[in-house]
Amino acid sequence: QVQLVESGGGLVQAGGSLRLSCAASGRTFSSYAMGWFRQAPGKEREFVGTINWNGGRTVYADSVKGRSTISRDNAKNTVYLQMNSLKPEDTAVYYCAATTVMGPQVVAAFYNYWGQGTQVTVSS
Repeated sequence: QVQLVESGGGLVQAGGSLRLSCAASGRTFSSYAMGWFRQAPGKEREFVGTINWNGGRTVYADSVKGRSTISRDNAKNTVYLQMNSLKPEDTAVYYCAATTVMGPQVVAAFYNYWGQGTQVTVSS
């Protein structure tokens, strides 16, 4: 079992930055690829980005590519999502997720564990 706890969300003005963190329990964090997803009100959950088990590969959604960076620190059991140049359309609840598939995964169905989410609100 892996428990995931996100933090770092909040209210930010358009053009600003936030860094989300996701702390994982358990001693096998480095065995998991990690992903970030988001869900805006009235919309389906969508893929944001993913990172493989050792941080060597990342994949991003087109909507955040060039503005966001995912990284991980396996010694701290933590994955990060740095978001820059935020836009009002980035407003959503952001979730981190873990998958036992070690490579980067863009499909939510492949993820085994999910955090509770953290709210990001970008004002115009």
